[in-house]
Amino acid sequence: MDAKHPLPPFTEETALQKVQMAEDAWNSKDPERVSKAYSLDTEWRNRDVFLHGREEVVRFLTQKWQREEQYRLQKTLWAFQGNRIAVRFLYEWHDEKGQWWRSHGNENWEFDELGYMTKRYASINDQSIEESERTLL
Repeated sequence: MDAKHPLPPFTEETALQKVQMAEDAWNSKDPERVSKAYSLDTEWRNRDVFLHGREEVVRFLTQKWQREEQYRLQKTLWAFQGNRIAVRFLYEWHDEKGQWWRSHGNENWEFDELGYMTKRYASINDQSIEESERTLL
């Protein structure tokens, strides 16, 4: 596999680049595109769901974005060191009934020497909101 720049160890500048690249990919809502940032054997915890490998990630994201309509995400760098980055995030979406939700939380990321994310641990909370309360337009 080709290197996925920027590579660890991260500086503030390269950590910010990784975070922006992740935000852009997730906002595309393209599971294949998103999966390319992860190692083939990536390990995820997303709420109470545990995933192993890119194929499971693609299936998970495909289902996620079928449920979460008009999804919009914002990620912010929280901390970084060596080959690890921590982010906080906020995303908004609505379900099939039209109920809007704000989901927010933290992710811890670990990267291999080629710059692929090997581990992603996400803690996420959801709150129902009115459409007029949206902040990510």
